[in-house]
Amino acid sequence: MAFISVCLLAGGLPWSGMRLQAGILQGIVVDAESGEAVASRVYLQNEQGEWLFVQSASSRGSALEYREQWVPMPDSVERHTTVSAEGFKVDLPAGRYRIEIEKGKEYLPLSDVIEIRDADVQREFLIRRYAHAAEQGWYSGETHVHRRIQELPNVMQAEDLNVAFPVTFWTTRSDQSPDLEPSTLRRQGPSPFGPREDRGASPIYLDRTHVILPRNTEYEIFSVGEQRHVLGAVFLLNHQSVFRQTAPPIRAIAEQAHAEGALLDLDKHSWPWALMLVPVAKVDLFELSNNSVWRTQFGFRSSLVPPADWMSVERDSAGALTEWGWLEFGFQFYYALLNCGFRMMPTAGTASGVHPVPLGHSRVYVQTGRDFSHETWLEGLRAGRSFVTTGPMLFAELDGQWPGHEFQRTRSDKQPQRLQFRVLSPNPVTSIEVLLNGRVVASLTPERSLSSDWWESQHEVSIAPDQSSWVAVRCVSEQADGRKRFAHTAPWFITVDEQPITPRRQEVQYFVERMQAEVERNQSVLSAAAMAEFQEALQTYESLLERAE
Repeated sequence: MAFISVCLLAGGLPWSGMRLQAGILQGIVVDAESGEAVASRVYLQNEQGEWLFVQSASSRGSALEYREQWVPMPDSVERHTTVSAEGFKVDLPAGRYRIEIEKGKEYLPLSDVIEIRDADVQREFLIRRYAHAAEQGWYSGETHVHRRIQELPNVMQAEDLNVAFPVTFWTTRSDQSPDLEPSTLRRQGPSPFGPREDRGASPIYLDRTHVILPRNTEYEIFSVGEQRHVLGAVFLLNHQSVFRQTAPPIRAIAEQAHAEGALLDLDKHSWPWALMLVPVAKVDLFELSNNSVWRTQFGFRSSLVPPADWMSVERDSAGALTEWGWLEFGFQFYYALLNCGFRMMPTAGTASGVHPVPLGHSRVYVQTGRDFSHETWLEGLRAGRSFVTTGPMLFAELDGQWPGHEFQRTRSDKQPQRLQFRVLSPNPVTSIEVLLNGRVVASLTPERSLSSDWWESQHEVSIAPDQSSWVAVRCVSEQADGRKRFAHTAPWFITVDEQPITPRRQEVQYFVERMQAEVERNQSVLSAAAMAEFQEALQTYESLLERAE
């Protein structure tokens, strides 16, 4: 972690002239480059390890406590306050306190120890940018948000998140249409921020580059009628009308959503119905980092759907999935779907508001050009002009084209294509890899500029595939505690002689076996119409198996 200067408060800042009380820590977070006060996320702990929350230093500002954890996990705790640019204050007894301040992915995190000795302390905390994604036309968002709309003006600014899709309508039963009722899954009772509300389908701009797309629906089926029977979740993003249909079946819902310009998001590959959704609902987006990936300790170490042996995902000594093993499972699942011809584009989500994780911890950056709008951002997300990250920045072009682009080649064309990319990270970059149809074809040595407090590495690789393929770049950084963070581009597609990509037999066989298991598991539970969709999906994968190699 870089050491950031912490300065005593100078006159003329927002609390200048305010009457202070004994034992109050007052702080303001300032962008070291611009000198402007900024919103941020603040962690505060006392010497006993207890988490403390701060308040806004101004009646014009806001400070929102975050302590959500719907699934109890003692080792996975997230306690922070998102604070507006007006600064914060907190009344503290004498003692030593650890403070950490973060702001999205493009600032170096700040950490310091503050001592209170029965006196007021005023501090200015300088945070430094290491990346300027928006200056290059990249804007961030996430597609699995359970924060209330009223929270988002504060939280999106604190997290430097440009686009958010808060879940408006939600159902967990096959016989109930999505509604605004409080979720029965929240063990603590109704949200302190009130019920979900439908603000309509029009975008809500907080400023020129921050926007809420407020009408989104989650079908998350845990029960079929009165029977506990898990199918999983799918999201309808930015639809126009209110959906009254129940699911399954899903096809008519998906067709209506697509007709309204909505995107369908598969939040987890491990849901039992995931492989049915892909061909039947024609899912648009695949969450490469999802709501099981947190800033705090990894919690969900098992999966409803097991990874295939050939995936060789990382496990701990007890055989449970590690955090990296969970991510590897998702990567391999996504690569296999791409190899089958399903051109879903990557996205990311956190379920912040349900799980112990900050908004935007996993996020997708989309290339819009310098003139940001929600339309250009959605268009870029749909087209795959994007990369997903839990930490590093990864800016890449293939022959001058952003990810998502499709190239046409012939087998006789021997001219290589030039892949250029730049990696930036606040933590050491441990691997950079170029993928061709999911396999590593180039491993590159990360570099670090000696003149900076972060890692910055630029590379160029030539590729010349002689058969239809997809190409992507991924990189991994390592935190001081050994945990891995990654960035991953969307794929470029290279079509040779107008032929499709050839699926891999072991990958398709895994999909066939998973669908066969789901057909058997659901046979006595689901309706005939719902079962027809599972049978259709099975037939789709069986037909792919016929041309797999």
